[in-house]
Order: sequence, then structure tokens, then C-alpha cells
Amino acid sequence: MQVDKITLQDLGLFDNEGQIGLASHLNFCKSNGGQLYLNQYLQNPLSEQAKIEERQEALKLILLQLEQMELMKTSNGTCLIIEKFFETSFKTIPTQISIPGAYWYQFWEKADYSLIKYSVEHLVLLIQDLHQWTLLFEKEKKNPVMEGLVKNIGSLLQNEELDHLKQKQKITSPQEILQLGHFFLYRYKHNTKALLAYFYEIDALYSLAKAHQQYQFQFPHWINDTKPYLEVENAKHPLVNNAIGNDLTLSPEKNFLFLTGANMAGKSTFIKTMGIVVYLSHIGMGAPAKKITLTVMDGHITNLNIADYVVEGESYFFNEVQRIKNTVLKINDGKKNCVLIDELFKGTNILDAMKCSTKVIEGLQKLTTSIYILSTHLYEISEHLHQHKNIQFSFFETQVKDKELHFQYQLSPGISQDRIGYLILEREGVVQLLDAL
Repeated sequence: MQVDKITLQDLGLFDNEGQIGLASHLNFCKSNGGQLYLNQYLQNPLSEQAKIEERQEALKLILLQLEQMELMKTSNGTCLIIEKFFETSFKTIPTQISIPGAYWYQFWEKADYSLIKYSVEHLVLLIQDLHQWTLLFEKEKKNPVMEGLVKNIGSLLQNEELDHLKQKQKITSPQEILQLGHFFLYRYKHNTKALLAYFYEIDALYSLAKAHQQYQFQFPHWINDTKPYLEVENAKHPLVNNAIGNDLTLSPEKNFLFLTGANMAGKSTFIKTMGIVVYLSHIGMGAPAKKITLTVMDGHITNLNIADYVVEGESYFFNEVQRIKNTVLKINDGKKNCVLIDELFKGTNILDAMKCSTKVIEGLQKLTTSIYILSTHLYEISEHLHQHKNIQFSFFETQVKDKELHFQYQLSPGISQDRIGYLILEREGVVQLLDAL
């Protein structure tokens, strides 16, 4: 699924300008290397249904063994020590070292020996953890992801020098420590680095599974269709406390949601939630909803947070136009896209905004190969749009009692008629301050 940097920023996936992104909340990796693999997963949504389902099945298998995987002792410190081991210049370790020679090395090369001993202990730990991991999943022959990892790790561990290490608890003999140091440093260096990379990959998959459990995500059900489809039940933004879930269905017959509601009513959060559901689903992990059914999308395009580049002389409205232009160019290829637009044309006067918005909506709705969610304050333009049968209308209601606002955060069919801007101005004391000037 194709995405650009603006979409990633709009959905709040990664840390940006002091804001902690969703990716940080999904990070349960035990190692820095695992986090790098995790970021690669999260930055590269998949575009083939088979690949998505393979990763889903892999995560389901990991979830069944999550408690066992949490017993693995290899930590970030372990990985850093192993990486440092291969970057350090040691006093040459003899190929064949005798017991007296080992004690001589231990005595005369104290610093090197201590570092070798410490490194070997962590190398053995990595070998043991990966061996136990392959035993957990060696019978899983139906999932290419897990089968490939088991096969590749298993082949690297098939070495006579490693057989006795897989169960051994502690190595104390200076001779054995130096023999293992020589083996890992001179004969098994590239294989060890490969094993470390596989551990990072496992760590990233563990993190996706752990996040699935932590946030009570659900795996989506995929349907194979040439037209886009999205059905979501009880979707909630994963980072909003006590969030209220909402349902939505976008089908070939009703592929366009026209969304209205007052400020703070929940429109932006809802749109981002739907974007996150679609995006995480294409990562191959679960997403924040009770039930998800969808087709694989070719692209994910958002128009949520437009910047005003004063230094470059680019106005807010100009950048809104450019983003819409870019969206039209991208979706005009007959492929399936998920398009999210929040508050069209805020950078111009209301009459101009109404004319521009109507033109954009009427143009976009012609392309039934994509699904759309578009929010606006311009309720008046909805009357003209009812002629288009593929547009559905929903809103977030705001109730006012004794000048107090009560947000329902519940999606309802229809058009919002809420006008609360002046009430907020009054409630915050701005009207009184102005009257007193």
C-alpha cells in the first residue's frame, strides 16, 4: 500500500516535533535492533493479501507462545555486548590453546580476557535463546514467516561447536572460554551477526504481537474484490482513554462519507482512527476495533494537517489546493485508495470554500474505485450532494444544557445543525472581555 510522509504525519504514526507517535506506543522490543526492524515494518505497509495474512498468522502463533518468549533472557545489553565484541581488537587468541596457555592469557591479558569472558557468556545466552525459540515453533510448517525463521536459524545453529552450548548453564574454564572466543571471533563471526539479525526480526514480531495483546486489537478479515470495501465495528483510537467506539461501512454502493459536527465533537479523532485501522491492517497486525473487514488498498492518502509556510511565501489555502491536486492525480488511476480529508478549504472565505468544496466532493465521488471520508463545517453544501446516491451522511452530535457542552462522540446518520462557536466564545469569557473594552 502506497503512502507518503504527509499521511504518516497526519495519522500520528511516528514521533514528530515533540509529539510521541503511535509507533512508540507499539514498541515493546527488547533491543535497539528489534526497534529498527519494527520501524521498517511500520513504515512499509504490505500490498499483497497473501503476505498480509502470512504475517497475521505468524503473529497469531507468537501470541500463543507469548509467555514463553517473554522468558528469553537476551536483552538489549546482550546484543550491544555482542556487537561490541566483534568491533574490539583483542590480543590474538591462539588456534589451539592449552590449559597452561589459557591461564597465561588470563594473567597477562587481563583486560582482553575479561571482555572475552563477558562476551562469550552473552553469546552463549543468544545461542540458547534462539535454540529454545526454534523448538517452540519447529512444528509450524504452514506459515512461511515462521517456517523460514526456524529453518534459517536452525541451519546456522547446526554446528558441532554449538551443540554442547545449547543446554550448558555456565562456562568457567579459561581454556573453554578462550576456545569459544576464538571460535566466535574468527570462525563464526558472520553467522553470529546473521543470528543477531534474526533475533532482531523475532523481537520486532514479538513487539507487534505484544501490542496486539496490550491494546486488545483484532485481526482483520480480508476479502478479495476489485472494488474497495471497509467495514469496521466499534473502532476506537488506541491512545484515547475511555474512547467511545464507532461503526462504519464504506462499500462500492456507499463509498463516500460526508461527515459533519461541531468543533471538538470528535470528527478529527474519528477520521484518524479509521486511518489507523486501515494502516495497521496493512502492516499485517491487528487494529483497534472489535471487527474489521476490508479489501487490500493500493494507496492511503490523507489531507488532515495542512501547513502554512510563511517563509516560502506559501499560504495555507495554496497548500490545501496542492494537496487536493496531488490526491486527484494519485487516485485517478483506477486503483483502490483510502482517502481521508478533514475540514476542506479552511484557508479561504466561506463562500469561496463552499464553492471549492462542492466541486471537489462532486469530482471525487465519481471515482468509485476509492473510499472517502470527508469532514466539513460547511453544512449548507450537503443539500446539493444528496443527489449522489453513493454519498452517505453522518455527524457527531453536541448537546447544550445550561450553556454546558456535552459531546456524545457517537456517529449518527444525518447532518449536524450544531452552532456552538459563539457559545464557546461566551463560555470562556471572551464576550464579556470584549464588552468591557
